Amino acid sequence: MTAPAPAMREFVLDTPLGRIAGLRARAADAPKVLALHGWLDNAASFVPLAAEFDRIGADIDLVAPDLPGHGRSAHLAPGADYSFAGAVNAALDIADALGWERFALLGHSMGAGIGSLLAAACPQRVSRFVAIEALGALSEVPERTSQRLREAIAATRALPAKRLRVFPDIASAARARMQANDLSEPVARLLVERGLVPVQADGQHPAGYAWSSDPRLTLPTMVRMTEPQVRDLVRAIACPTRVIHADPAQPYLPEALRRERAALLPRGDLVVLPGGHHLHMEQPREVAAAIGDFFVAGE
Repeated sequence: MTAPAPAMREFVLDTPLGRIAGLRARAADAPKVLALHGWLDNAASFVPLAAEFDRIGADIDLVAPDLPGHGRSAHLAPGADYSFAGAVNAALDIADALGWERFALLGHSMGAGIGSLLAAACPQRVSRFVAIEALGALSEVPERTSQRLREAIAATRALPAKRLRVFPDIASAARARMQANDLSEPVARLLVERGLVPVQADGQHPAGYAWSSDPRLTLPTMVRMTEPQVRDLVRAIACPTRVIHADPAQPYLPEALRRERAALLPRGDLVVLPGGHHLHMEQPREVAAAIGDFFVAGE
């Protein structure tokens, strides 16, 4: 699990936001599926699932990009802001660069949040949607709006003074990722090997490896939707949708709330599997079975 599955190959696309790299498991004349990874993850997030799809003979054209600022893709221009709305346009730019007018979505965590906005905003382009460990967006009470904005602006202005963390080797970075996200070593290494760049020694840093992701991705979100806004968004997802959640639930989306949101889907169903937040990587066989022939079924 420490290298791309044989079925996945590197690709590079030029988009209005810059160079997009990623991994693709291409099957001729198969359903087109755009796979959007989670926050600070990268295209390798879908390597285990792609291998499992290949094992069970599920023919799909799976494109897993490194979203802007992640993995091996370009960072946004100086002064730009990483927002969900911007990410929706980035996903559409990727689909346009692929020549895809209509396609299915597979998203994990942040990628499922982006996919929710995209499916709601562009029903004419999204045929089917599998959302893993998120649906809609993170919400907030209106009374927190000004405080969140103040905190986000302060963090943005302070960011240039922060130093980049440098790891002496890839194994050290993998251990850090394992501790941060409760991941197994093979899964952490998959993400880390695609998410590091070598750093030369200078007056401030020793030689080693640093995260390739844009530090701006760690900044607080400036504005969040309210829960009523999120619910309106979920109700607007018209395509067939399958939501896959892990048990136990994550603190940001408690059990009751995630079931309430899934129940709002006009054409949705919910599958709950034992596991952790990265269950699509840790338990790809079970997740692939839960997805089944969803992408190849008719609309």
